Amino acid sequence: MKNLIYSLVACALLLTTAVARAEIGIISPAEAKKLIEHPELAKRPIVLDTRGGYKDYFRGHLPTAQHLEFDTLRGTDKGVPVQYLPDDLTKALLLRAGVDKDRTHILYATGDTLPNDEILSATMVAHVLEKFGVQDIRILDGGLRGWVAAGYKPTQEYFGNPKGKLPGKRNPQIAATAAEVIKLKDQPGHLLVDARPKNEYLGQDGIWLRKGHIPGAISFHWARLMDSKNTHQFKPFAEVKAQLEAAGITPDKQIICYCGTSREGSLLRFYLAHVAGYPNVKLYEGAWKEYVWLDGKSLPAETKEGKAH
Repeated sequence: MKNLIYSLVACALLLTTAVARAEIGIISPAEAKKLIEHPELAKRPIVLDTRGGYKDYFRGHLPTAQHLEFDTLRGTDKGVPVQYLPDDLTKALLLRAGVDKDRTHILYATGDTLPNDEILSATMVAHVLEKFGVQDIRILDGGLRGWVAAGYKPTQEYFGNPKGKLPGKRNPQIAATAAEVIKLKDQPGHLLVDARPKNEYLGQDGIWLRKGHIPGAISFHWARLMDSKNTHQFKPFAEVKAQLEAAGITPDKQIICYCGTSREGSLLRFYLAHVAGYPNVKLYEGAWKEYVWLDGKSLPAETKEGKAH
């Protein structure tokens, strides 16, 4: 009887471990190193260097990292720059990068002080993987700087993954269209959050074709969620919970995040969904650069600060 109980407990622990492995979140350099050096090759993660600068990859990267430059996943569509590519093209790029439905994926970048925003490349690629149904994604907390600070060495050796295998079921509901944003943003229980710096939200910039933000949106800059000394280091939820609540960003709401091109919004969504554990968060992929161009540039824009209802 005792042996039976032990067997049942052991099975339960194995099942719990198997379930726990499939998750989306952040991973420490020590945990990442342990996975990368796993004695069984099949259990090692797919490591993706998402940085925009290929020379940065040549200078040094994580062991077994393949370079997947984030902007290869976007291009101009109907005149609007940096739109996500059609699914068939994205699928081909992910398969070429070795994305695998049965493996853990570790994503990272570097460039750790503002105004550098390379961390956004990691969250943007994580968003694409999640939308394509991948369920085991970790962003390296602290990025390459955190890896080095932990005493681990980068490598200059190239690494290429075998062709990947994508899940059969995708997860398109984590993305919102412009039509959904316009329909839902003012409805009770819904919240639209602009993740750009405050000056862009208020239209005090020289970047965008039209100035301001989508009416009804509140402002919460993505960098408020990251360590000021290393913008690849996520602040614990306990440190930012009060700030989020003060802004009206609470887990009872249906939240849509957006920004200029969908990278900043991807970090805000990643944090809310996978660090804070908010249950209903989407990303408006088209972002401000699409919104300002739609319907002959006729959609309304606002330059006054809004508040959550």
